[in-house]
Amino acid sequence: MMVSTRGRYALRIMLDLAMQENGTYISLKSISERQKISMKYMEAIVAMLNRAGLLKSQRGKEGGYRLARTPGEYPVSEILKLTEGTLAPVACLEAGCNDSCELSANCLTRPMWQKLDGIIDDYLSGVTLEDLLAGRS
Repeated sequence: MMVSTRGRYALRIMLDLAMQENGTYISLKSISERQKISMKYMEAIVAMLNRAGLLKSQRGKEGGYRLARTPGEYPVSEILKLTEGTLAPVACLEAGCNDSCELSANCLTRPMWQKLDGIIDDYLSGVTLEDLLAGRS
């Protein structure tokens, strides 16, 4: 499993918004400048986060984005699964795979991959934006 720049940047954007959390809307330009993420790429990521209901948006002079919930209500797994599609360490564990591997039924390594997938999911589900802000990960 390799987390893409989209997943890493989504976490950085969410953390940036969490740090600015005072009820005001934050412009993408200010996030882009702080996080050194191109506006075009950031707009695509923020659109995905916004469509999923993780962010609230407001248009106009005082517009921008803010978190829809408190930082403690965002597990890292939710953000990464949204942006990455899956966190499965191997393709045969991805949702909708339908056991495309002909060796799946007798695969000696599949239980190990399933256990690793569970460990990854449990860990990332237990870490929130609030934890990352507080240095607890």
